[in-house]
Amino acid sequence: QVQLVESGGGLVQAGGSLRLSCAASGRSFSSYVMGWFRQAPGKEREFVAYIRRSGGIYYVDSVKGRFTISRDNAKNTVYLDMNSLKPEDTAVYFCAANTAPYGSSWYYRRDYDYWGQGTQVTVSS
Repeated sequence: QVQLVESGGGLVQAGGSLRLSCAASGRSFSSYVMGWFRQAPGKEREFVAYIRRSGGIYYVDSVKGRFTISRDNAKNTVYLDMNSLKPEDTAVYFCAANTAPYGSSWYYRRDYDYWGQGTQVTVSS
């Protein structure tokens, strides 16, 4: 069982920055693929970014150049640094863990087996 707890959300003006953190339980954190998703009101939960065990990273096009995902395996934590925030970034942000030993897809909700409770990010114009 893996527990994920997000923090760092809040209200920020357009153009501002926030850092989200996701602390994970368990002794195998370094072996997990960690992802960030977001869900805006009335919309489906969408993929934002993932970071693989090897450190390989992938972002959705809408956040490339503005968001940075990173991980600290010593602290069992994954981060999402968000810069140049836009009102359309407003959403509940969720971190997720893929604990499977093998895989080739980490873009979809179904690829992840553990989820945090989410943290609200609101960007005002």
